[in-house]
This record gives sequence, C-alpha cells and structure tokens, in this order.
Amino acid sequence: MSEEHTGLTIALAQLKLASQRLGLNAGIHKMLSQPKRSLSVSVDIRLDNGAIAVFNGMRIQHWDVLGPFKGGIRYYPELTSDEVTALAMLMTWKCAIADIPFGGAKGGVCVDSKKLSKHELERLTRRYIASIVEILGPHRDIPAPDMYTDAQTMAWIMDTYSQLKGYRIPECVTGKPVEVGGSEGRTAATGRGVIHCVKEAAELLNINLKNGSVAIQGFGNVGYHAAEAATEIGCKVVAVSDSTGGIYNPSGLTPAAVLTHKEQSGSVQGFPGSKDITNAEVLETKCDVLIPAALENQITCKNVDKLHTRLVVEAANGPTTPEADKALCEKGICLVPDILANCGGVTVSYFEWVQNLTREHWTLEEVNRKLETKMTKAFEDVFKLSQKEESDMRTAALMLGVGRVANAIKMLGLWP
Repeated sequence: MSEEHTGLTIALAQLKLASQRLGLNAGIHKMLSQPKRSLSVSVDIRLDNGAIAVFNGMRIQHWDVLGPFKGGIRYYPELTSDEVTALAMLMTWKCAIADIPFGGAKGGVCVDSKKLSKHELERLTRRYIASIVEILGPHRDIPAPDMYTDAQTMAWIMDTYSQLKGYRIPECVTGKPVEVGGSEGRTAATGRGVIHCVKEAAELLNINLKNGSVAIQGFGNVGYHAAEAATEIGCKVVAVSDSTGGIYNPSGLTPAAVLTHKEQSGSVQGFPGSKDITNAEVLETKCDVLIPAALENQITCKNVDKLHTRLVVEAANGPTTPEADKALCEKGICLVPDILANCGGVTVSYFEWVQNLTREHWTLEEVNRKLETKMTKAFEDVFKLSQKEESDMRTAALMLGVGRVANAIKMLGLWP
C-alpha cells in the first residue's frame, strides 16, 4: 500500500483486513464499507459587511446498529466527503471498542473559521444545524466538537436545535460548556484516556512509569492534557511540540508552565531551561513512551527506523502510515492504535449524554473514575483478542470493533 493513500482508502483497507480475519459475509462487509446516509447542504450566511457568503456543509452517518449516530463537527476549508466518510467509519469502530451505545458519524463545513468573526461563526453554525436538523436528535445523531469547533459552538447547536423543537434539549449535543449541561472532565477526557492506555501497556511491557520518559508530538488540547495526566502518575515529559516546533529537557517539563509560555509567546519554543528542537526530532527523541498527538501520517517508512521508544500510543487520528505500522511491529515496538487510545473523548461524551437524559450532574471524580474503568476494560478486550488471534493491537482493535457491529447486524437482521 502506498503512503500516498487517503484516509478513506486506509479505512477501507482496514475494514477489509478485519472482515477477512473475522470471516465476515461479503454482503455485511459491503454494507459496512459505505455510510447509511450522506447529506450535503448549502450553508448561506450574511457576513458582517452585508455580503452573502455560501459554504458547503455535510453530515455523514455511517452505522447506528449499536445506538444513535455520534461524531464531531469540524470547520475546515479543505474538508472532503471522503475524509468525513473515513472519520465516520472510524467513529463506528471506536464506539464499539469502547462498548458505548453509539454508532459513528462525522460532519462539518468547508470554511476557514479564522477568517470569520464570532458573530459570523454563530450565524454559520445555526444555519448549518437548521439545514440538517431533520437527521439530528438525542436518539438519532448527537454532534460533538472537532477541529476548529469548541464548547461555544456546541452551545449554539444546542440552542438552535432546542429553539426549532420548542423546548430545551441539552442531550442533543455533547461537549457543551458545563454551565448549560456539559460534563465535568470532558475537555481533558481524550488526553486522560490516552494515559490510561499508557499505564496498561507499560505494565505488560514492564516499563516503570515512575520517572519514565514521555515525548509528545502536539500540544493542543489532547497533547496538553496527556502531558498533565502523565506527570500526575510520575512520568517525566521530556519533549513536546506544536506547529511551530518542539522543546526538549531530559529532566522533564512542567506542562502548565509550558502552556502559559505558549499562550504568551505563541509557541512552545523558547521555554526557559529547554532546548529548541524540530517536530521531527520530537518523534526521534529517546523515550519510554512516544505519543503522537498532532496530525496524521507523522510516523512513516522514512522516519520509523529513527524512533527510539518501546511504546507508541496514538492520541491523534491516523498518525502512523500502514507501512510504518508494519515496520514498528517488526522492530518489536508496541503500538496502541488511535481507535482505542483516543476513545476517551467519546466515552465522556456518552457520560454527558446520560447525565443530560437523566438531568443529573456527576462530579469530576465520578467522571474520571468511570472513564478509567471504561478505558481499562477496552484495552483489556483488545489485548486479549490480540493474544488469541496472534495479531498486533491495531488488527485486534479493528476486529473487535467491526465484529461487534457485524454481530449486531446479524442479530437484528434486515427489514423488510
């Protein structure tokens, strides 16, 4: 497989691999290879200067056999239907692996959100939701934040949906501000979930995490909270990076101090007491645990031989190419795949949905405890299957996720 393959061709190849290993019926494989519903809409808004702008929006719903569709909404100028389809498919497997009652979806608008004012973004969000409202709902499809959307975006979505239905419906969307029904711990959930996987994998590999070294590529929401959670369990975060470059300190970095520096200067680079390095050098840092938490296709056949780590835990979506995947396995480096490692976010989104449906509000301690239980169980399920099938963790995760969805389809049958 060429490293130039798209996200969709990789997702379809992964589905084919899992289907073959599971011995799936050809018809079910074909059903799972395409979404149940794809909706494209025109999102027309009036800009602050009075001009009318037209943007393309979409919502792709992959499969909902285990529960309502669930998935993020991203605002990104180069958004494509193929990319969104691949992400919706991966969400289906991710929810099944985490054993939460959701199917997979994804959506968004082709827009450079940085070029719009806050008022324009609000109008865009409300117009987009009004255009797809018929396929949304707390028991149909529940959006969440994604690239260039946040808790404020979700609050606008909740208000728009509620206004259109005539009453307040907080359970129609997750990732909201706590003040309007959001869950404690949602912002940190993906990063914390990654570290739960680090703990489980380190135990299997006999890696002592007390003063164990961790390198993290990416210092956005997920990377930062993974760094914080890693230091909580006694790890030394020796390298981090953002889009401008990275920093290294073998004695360990303090995540909160690095974040303050980044907010003030616009970059992690130049942090006192650290050495400036490149993003590529972060991946090549000698460490016990490497966490790619930035973009896709970062670990490739070009740099995989330069990695000096025993454990890779994918916080980002698709940071490792298929060729590098195979090379890591041959080198004896354990890899915890994205569809397992970063499912903490959707898990706490599920907790938020449950709290909204029951009109409860759980404490941060309760949310974090439940998250650890879910992540630990998901890791154990994938690891046991990898042992049974004598496969790597990614193949086992795919087999677990695809298998659970396929079994549900078999049990329910086809109507009429």
